[in-house]
Amino acid sequence: MAVVTPRVFVSHLAGTPVFDPNGDQVGRLRDLVALLRVGDRPPRLLGVVVEVISRRRIFVPMTRVSGVDTGQIVITGVVNMRRFEQRTSETLVLGELLDRRVQLVETGEEVTVLDIGITQLPARRDWEIEKVFVRKGKGAGLRQKILGRGAAPGKGGGRGEALTVEWSAVTGFSLEEHGQGAESLLATFEQLRPADLAGVLHHLSPKRRAEVAAALDDDRLADVLEELPEDDQVEILGKLKDERAADVLEAMDPDDAADLLSELPEEEKERLLALMRPEEAADVRRLMAYEERTAGGLMTTEPIVLRPDATVADALARVRDPDLSPALAAQVYVCRPPDETPTGKYLGLVHFQRLLRDPPFTLVSSIADTDLPALPPDTPLPEVTSYLAAYNMVAAPVVDESGALLGAVTVDDVLDHLLPDDWREDGLHGHPAAGPIGGVRPGRGADGR
Repeated sequence: MAVVTPRVFVSHLAGTPVFDPNGDQVGRLRDLVALLRVGDRPPRLLGVVVEVISRRRIFVPMTRVSGVDTGQIVITGVVNMRRFEQRTSETLVLGELLDRRVQLVETGEEVTVLDIGITQLPARRDWEIEKVFVRKGKGAGLRQKILGRGAAPGKGGGRGEALTVEWSAVTGFSLEEHGQGAESLLATFEQLRPADLAGVLHHLSPKRRAEVAAALDDDRLADVLEELPEDDQVEILGKLKDERAADVLEAMDPDDAADLLSELPEEEKERLLALMRPEEAADVRRLMAYEERTAGGLMTTEPIVLRPDATVADALARVRDPDLSPALAAQVYVCRPPDETPTGKYLGLVHFQRLLRDPPFTLVSSIADTDLPALPPDTPLPEVTSYLAAYNMVAAPVVDESGALLGAVTVDDVLDHLLPDDWREDGLHGHPAAGPIGGVRPGRGADGR
């Protein structure tokens, strides 16, 4: 009887939960590490990259992987918990092989890699790359993985014929490629939160990071940039065309855009501000005029502002906006016209819990909290922190001398500045393990690399 070996396509493994033998989850799979070999020999899988609970990425050799499935991966034995560092001889399957343009050996025709099939060798724990799912035609992978995810590898449809071939049937993986696409890679991580996708970008090479950033739409890239360390933000923004960079800055929260622009040389900063829409640039310039660690420097200029004659129903409709952060959606600010910052006279605020308790036709002006003091824009960070703690608030109004609402400081922006400057780096890299995590013990030299 022939031995049937399991085959798994790697796009289905991205983000798969990783468990120890006791059934405790230790993290999620973020990539696979392969060793390309000379000739047409299939690459051998060295191991997997697992993002553990602390968001640090570790390497787990395939010899420690006891089960691979699209629903879960099981690891066993002693695993080294130090942070994964890619070596020059290693290739990341998801990060570097998907979206590559390679050639069919038989015809020389150019194809785009959409997926990779891996298989376990009979009677061994070794795994290797066996199949390559490709689509014919230059650039044929563009958004195909996203728009046609329901099609199984090997079935056609859409632009260009799709087919699954042996690894030996294609060539060109060992060559450095300029202008490599990123659509298939992004499709595997489509459901990731911006902070998690930022982790993916942070661990890619600068070349691949720029390609992935170029493939993201403006809103998605803006959300991801807000979660990246400043040096990554500056690097990515610097590789975008000026017009695209200005569009992405407009899509960012004004306070985050102001922070990023403040890291750029003056000439570049002014050039990008000039390309932004005047009203967007005005908000950013206004924020940049305040000291960084003050209420004015921390605030966003886009809180929910309502006129006194607005109703509870109007307020709840604004709070439901899915693009709002939880902190900004927690309360509305009642002001006289104009109702965009800087507003007319600030009258008070209404927390969303109060909105839920009153009839829809109630005027917000009649239930606004007018006793809670507002913050001047020059309030230093320690006082802002004390204010939020004292009044159990997740956001605070910032008002100028004339009584106009300038913006709101949210607790997430305060935390951003209370944590160490490199906290995003630590969050993306992770901290050294202090002990066993999920039953996997730190082990010295256990990765086999």
